[in-house]
Amino acid sequence: MRLKFLIGLMLVLAPQAGYAQAPADPYLWLEEVSSSRSMDWVNAHNAASTARLEADPRYKVLYGEALEIAGAKDRIPTPRFIHGEIYNFWQDQEHLRGYWRKTTLADFKKPAPSWTTVLDIDALGKAENKSWVSKGFSCLRPQETRCLVSLSDGGEDAVEVREFDLVTGKFPAGGFRLPRGKHRIDWEDADHLLVASEWTPDDLTPSGYPYIVKRLARGKPLSDAVEVYRGAKSDGGYGVSPGVLRDGQGRQLAIIERPLDTFQHETYVITAKGAQRLAIPMKVSIVELVAGRIIVQVDEPWTVNGKTIPQGSLAQLDLDAALAAPATLQPSVIWTPGPKDSLDGVTSTRDKLLISTLDNVRGRAWVYTPLAKGGWAHTKLALPDNVSIGFGSADEKSNLVFVNVSGF
Repeated sequence: MRLKFLIGLMLVLAPQAGYAQAPADPYLWLEEVSSSRSMDWVNAHNAASTARLEADPRYKVLYGEALEIAGAKDRIPTPRFIHGEIYNFWQDQEHLRGYWRKTTLADFKKPAPSWTTVLDIDALGKAENKSWVSKGFSCLRPQETRCLVSLSDGGEDAVEVREFDLVTGKFPAGGFRLPRGKHRIDWEDADHLLVASEWTPDDLTPSGYPYIVKRLARGKPLSDAVEVYRGAKSDGGYGVSPGVLRDGQGRQLAIIERPLDTFQHETYVITAKGAQRLAIPMKVSIVELVAGRIIVQVDEPWTVNGKTIPQGSLAQLDLDAALAAPATLQPSVIWTPGPKDSLDGVTSTRDKLLISTLDNVRGRAWVYTPLAKGGWAHTKLALPDNVSIGFGSADEKSNLVFVNVSGF
């Protein structure tokens, strides 16, 4: 017994002693990502890597082929429904930073659509002497005439956010504008934004992400924004993110996700009483809002009232009930995987829930229609077998959706 005890003591103490004597990180100074010392180190290593790659005789051929493909004029433009038209972000040799453009649905179906430029990022950068990179285009639904454009100087994580008017094609006077920062933003309504940001230089987690959400009113300075939710400075995740989901009938749900690590997060709903935690497991995520039903993706077994919803399922919550009592939920199952099934993607249109699945690694696409008393009717889209299927942009003003199909 004494021998076993001594061995156990050595095993417990040894790691602690080793940890205490661990040498200091010699590269800790690289955390100062913008310092001249860090950039000199990065540039020197980039130069060494570039020289080694370019010395390979295959380099010029592969580089030329990749460049030709990236700038090919016959690439399929990725469509996006916005404001009753089809929008696309396009990059080519003449537009290295890209530009937002639009056309009609009828014209998009033609072999050579006629596009109208909406916002040219290269031209904007040249006019403002900035190396602007587009980091997103978020429009207020359902009108979709005002959008938030996120611009990054040189491609860094931090962005400047500006309101853009699709009708006039300009940044309006008096529009929302946030200075450079690691912002997470969504529209609450036409005159209010939900913003997670570094409100002071100290309002970031150790990973460098915001943990405080505030409501910003149109025409007000950032200093007047009202706090809605506060995580913890010590949070180990990727910072809190506000979001607003809307269904085709005008209902909306404002939420805040607080990641605790790569896979787990807490979910809060914004109610008349403020932000309240939703009683869902930390691997369950809100993905859509359809006909007043909150659609959640269940990535761990969820037991409620003695019944377990299996991992990999889709379930629903009643919107009004969840807002009235977020700590007491009554979920019901929409879709459950079989032995060879897995969930691949979820989106929605005006009043349809769209689900893409993998059946023995074969793509399937399903349309779910809400019925009275919480039920659903569903049909499978008639698409080829043995292909990859995914939903693209969906229109909440109609039941139109783009479907991506690829295979041999």
